[in-house]
Amino acid sequence: MPTNALDVSDLTVAYKEKPVLWDIDLTVPPAVLLAVIGPNGAGKTTLIKSILGLIPTVAGSVRIYGRPYKEQRKQVAYVPQRGTVDWDFPTSVLDVVTMGLYGTLGWLKRPGKKEKKLAMEALEMVAMQDYAHRQISQLSGGQQQRVFLARALVQQAEIYFMDEPFQGVDAMTEKAILRLLKDLRSAGKTVIVVHHDLQTVPEYFDWVTLLNTRLVANGPMEEVFTEANLEKAYGGRFMQLKATARALP
Repeated sequence: MPTNALDVSDLTVAYKEKPVLWDIDLTVPPAVLLAVIGPNGAGKTTLIKSILGLIPTVAGSVRIYGRPYKEQRKQVAYVPQRGTVDWDFPTSVLDVVTMGLYGTLGWLKRPGKKEKKLAMEALEMVAMQDYAHRQISQLSGGQQQRVFLARALVQQAEIYFMDEPFQGVDAMTEKAILRLLKDLRSAGKTVIVVHHDLQTVPEYFDWVTLLNTRLVANGPMEEVFTEANLEKAYGGRFMQLKATARALP
């Protein structure tokens, strides 16, 4: 298997001729827990969506474990921002998690006992098995996020992309999510997380991609998460952020 979990080359994305991401070259090794950080409007969510082919690119290529993304979709799981989902849609927790299996099951085949068993096992991993038959609209924000994670876990992927998984959850849920992400890394999975809280970066992650339209830095947390790099990425806003980034090494 190739060395890198992810290789991005010359990736450029533009909206109405305005560059949102410009000429991004990015390599990510396997079995790391990576934070994508940068100021608002830096292109963090755009980076993930363009890698996954969810938005068009002007240029560039993406390889997952050495092969084009289209050939590796079954190796990839995605957790979008919770706010982008219609949580009033009338469906149960178990159904949402089972949807994660449609990539292998196919949309025309109904999930059977095997698929529901796998979905229940994923719910147990996020301590949501008791809510399996609850409507998703009846869940709290933290519970909804756990369900989304279970939907990704049931896919048994090799690389996970997560967009702000800690946003709007309580402290207990945040700790549970972090424990889960670290377990995935320990199992040899690669986890790529859009993250905004600079204080928690050194504690939560071992790899960092620092972005502001262009790639500022990418690599091990100790090498990349420095005042010099943060100042390059955040510019004049860095002094304001510095007061809250007490965990800087």
